[in-house]
Amino acid sequence: MIPRIALTPGEPAGIGPDVTLAIAQHAWNAELVAICDPQLMRERAKILDLEVEIQVIDGPLGEPSPHQPGTLQVYPVSLTVPCKPGQPDPANASYVVNTLHAAVDACLAGRCNAMVTAPVQKSVINEAGIPFSGHTELLAEATDTRSVVMMLASKEMRVALATTHLPLRDVADAINADMLEDTLNILHRDLQSKFGLASPKIAVLGLNPHAGEGGHMGREELDIIIPVLEKLRDAGMQLQGPLPADTAFNPKVLSNCDAVLAMYHDQGLPTLKYTSFGEAVNVTLGLPVIRTSVDHGTALDLAGSGRADTGSLKSALRMAIDMSQSTQTS
Repeated sequence: MIPRIALTPGEPAGIGPDVTLAIAQHAWNAELVAICDPQLMRERAKILDLEVEIQVIDGPLGEPSPHQPGTLQVYPVSLTVPCKPGQPDPANASYVVNTLHAAVDACLAGRCNAMVTAPVQKSVINEAGIPFSGHTELLAEATDTRSVVMMLASKEMRVALATTHLPLRDVADAINADMLEDTLNILHRDLQSKFGLASPKIAVLGLNPHAGEGGHMGREELDIIIPVLEKLRDAGMQLQGPLPADTAFNPKVLSNCDAVLAMYHDQGLPTLKYTSFGEAVNVTLGLPVIRTSVDHGTALDLAGSGRADTGSLKSALRMAIDMSQSTQTS
């Protein structure tokens, strides 16, 4: 099947428009629909000296067809004020949020099979008086989803997170049996439904050094993690752990698992980003829609320069296509 993918270029003053235009130069076995301001894309293409025909969508979409290089279909959402590369304006914060809601709506309605998001500037959105902690939280609210899981994926590994953007001192208090069980259920289910893995194998890290060392370095493993793993193993899940985080990311462990669940952000992501930065993909699990994203920020200093790396967006798009096709055939 040929999926239709909604692309949101994110912060208009960042590199999102640049990399969106750049990948439009290539053939894709999917129909691409950028949800953004058409004039923004025309102006940025001119700055970048890219020949891209902007095709504004002004009616119902037909059957999806493969993307044609040198073109870009745009579902129009207007900027509030004109945009200059590298100079974000809080006045355009509502524009960014509106593009995300339009993409979610298109996926929920079945007009698009997945959404791929370029980076946003969280600080600018909050400066505009719009409470915004990230894509993940907005998408969960927009789809009325109680629990979601953040996972980064590369060619070498998939790393999901039990907790995401929390201060380190708050992590232990955030980990409880119900939350951990929900997280593992979401991870297991989406590895099956969105990645086509019939019986996924998941390696689970401990929270404390040496996975608690039998309770001598903390009791979270004994009191929370191990009981949850035993319960879910009895239900049929294939789970390793809890494993010491300092030795879990080795070829023997990684070759015998489909994903690693880390307890917190900087426990799981440094290794993945060391091996795959610029090519990794951020995936939100648990949503009723497929959403992938880049692993980098807005890079305001590179906007309009032609030097932005498209690697992560290409990877995010490829994964969204694969996940869409897997979902359709499962």
